[in-house]
Amino acid sequence: MGFSSALFAQPTDRENVPGDGLKASDTLEIVVVTASRRAIPRSRVTAAVSVVDEARIRRDSPQVIAAALRGTPGSFFQQTTPGQGIPIIRGLIGSQVLHLVDGIRVNNAFFRDAPNQYLGLIDPALINRIEVLRGSAGSLYGADAMGGVVALFTPEIRFYSQGTQRSGRVYGSFDSGDRGSFARVEAATGNQRGSVAGGVSWQKRHDRRIGGGERINPSGFEAWSGNARVLLSAGDFGEWMLSGQTLEQPSTPRVDELVPGFGQTTPSASQYSYEPNRRSLVHARYRHSNPDAWLDSAEINLAQQVIDDDRVIQEFGSPIVSTEQNTSRLNGLTLQGVRQASAAVTLIGGLEIYRDTVRSTRQDRLTDEGPGIPVTARFPDNSTMDSEAGYLNLAWSKNRWGIDTGLRYSRFTIQLPGSDVTAPVNLDLADVTGDVRLRYQLTPEVQLLSNLGRGFRPPNVFDFGAFGPRPGNRFNIPNTELDSEQVWSLDLGLRLDSDHWQLEAFVFVLDYRDRITSVATGELTPGGRIIVRSENRDKVTIRGFEMMSSWTPVEQLSVDASLNITWGEEQDDAGLTAPASRIPPPNGRLGINWQVADRWQLIPFMLFAGRQDRLSPRDQLDPRIDPNGTPGWATANLHVQWQASGSLLLGLRLDNVFDRDYREYGSGINAIGFNAGLWADLTF
Repeated sequence: MGFSSALFAQPTDRENVPGDGLKASDTLEIVVVTASRRAIPRSRVTAAVSVVDEARIRRDSPQVIAAALRGTPGSFFQQTTPGQGIPIIRGLIGSQVLHLVDGIRVNNAFFRDAPNQYLGLIDPALINRIEVLRGSAGSLYGADAMGGVVALFTPEIRFYSQGTQRSGRVYGSFDSGDRGSFARVEAATGNQRGSVAGGVSWQKRHDRRIGGGERINPSGFEAWSGNARVLLSAGDFGEWMLSGQTLEQPSTPRVDELVPGFGQTTPSASQYSYEPNRRSLVHARYRHSNPDAWLDSAEINLAQQVIDDDRVIQEFGSPIVSTEQNTSRLNGLTLQGVRQASAAVTLIGGLEIYRDTVRSTRQDRLTDEGPGIPVTARFPDNSTMDSEAGYLNLAWSKNRWGIDTGLRYSRFTIQLPGSDVTAPVNLDLADVTGDVRLRYQLTPEVQLLSNLGRGFRPPNVFDFGAFGPRPGNRFNIPNTELDSEQVWSLDLGLRLDSDHWQLEAFVFVLDYRDRITSVATGELTPGGRIIVRSENRDKVTIRGFEMMSSWTPVEQLSVDASLNITWGEEQDDAGLTAPASRIPPPNGRLGINWQVADRWQLIPFMLFAGRQDRLSPRDQLDPRIDPNGTPGWATANLHVQWQASGSLLLGLRLDNVFDRDYREYGSGINAIGFNAGLWADLTF
């Protein structure tokens, strides 16, 4: 995708800030990259951006990386089953939000416009920074970036001496709430000419204990992962990188299908497991940076991501067991250049080419018999979704004003072979998207911000051709007559940054047209599932307010707070209105960070959410959602950190101290009850 993959306030051997003209004083504040595709101080960013750093990820030790976004502005965490989880950004979810790892798309041709498991296939211990760009990002990111962009970064370890150096890390964690264990070992070696680094992780979770003491069976899962990276200097101005990462969950139960939900007396399935789910990424990059050249910096990325989404499913009361094999092979080539045209003007331009091929097969067998019989697959086998895009962005900054604006042209070719349930699809779609971002320095400490953008999402292979069971006791049939979704996004914000106060607050509105939504056909399967299909049916309006603040009365103590309020309404073709689907309730975080002494840190905090009883007709039929409304909740939590030595950091987590039994809205399982967690982080 053409940007640096590890950006921090001050570089260390695990961190890297590319040379794009930043002054030394700029590195004293948080540096972000996602909003502009280059490393700039947050004070020069117009867009609404949230940042979760490595220290918080390490303290929280999330089972899935999306859980690290709990309590951050504009984000809400949804979890259908413990091995999975995904953020809702400004009321949008799944393929309506673009997800990246080191600049490479995670979104693929069968990424659902709904809760899905694919961020659960990224090792939480491998991620050392998350940036969330909130709001449409049509010029720099294009397709899928309607609600925003969730960018995950992995560390790039560099050494700066002529002689060989080595480093390593051992991390371990245990949680009582699910008797879960996590372990990671990593090592690196190199010198100023390059480095080699790698690591392995293992995670084992048993059945989840919810508030009040009940354990949900089945809800345990296991995961293992590995990664490696080679960095090699290419003269004074260039660098080569080759990396690989993989994670597998051998067998993860689909809890909401196996445990009766709201309105159900029996579960939807006797068996439903992702078996296995796997993600692998191979990524090569060349980066060139020379402020004296015509291009200040240039970058080329070549990557292949393979996601295997295999399943074993047996409908409740049926003797038939279905086994599925679904694979997306996504190949990507991206190029980007940055030119500092003048002291006030920066130009960013790039090209992207992606090729995605979906393989899908399914077999049915009787539970007491062996070989399976081939049946209609979840997706048309050998479907493809290819794209080409070019973009140009201009950033201008002078005196009190800053402007970022740009356009992108995107073209998609979607091909689905015909099958016994679908007609062939051979579709070409093109679109132009763009945005304008304004920043005005009202005083030395206060900025006014405004962002207007247009985004879109083309229908993918899942939208066109998915066939089979879906959550909420539904059964999807294909619809080959779909068009793109589109959204206009507008927000207005204020940012305050003083010696003792930091505040960022935005109001926003999304005008979302031609939304692809699941519509009931009025028929049922023999097993009683509601038959649905995707259609461009709805217009959705989403409005909201999001705020984050931090007060530092003394150097050792800070108080932070966040608040999200989102309201949504959808209108169908007949003009009938109803609450929009999956709009989170008011939610946020209130906490204290207290550096008690040189070695001790105490972090008490509260997470909370209000009641959500504005349910769409679809939400009312979803067994994961209480049709009477999801009750509000609040949890008290305490994290303690002790720097036992220069290389050993120890931590204690006390989560949900009062053992509250609650469910995060839209999730398929209640949250963990009281949890005592211990972790240790040893570096050498």
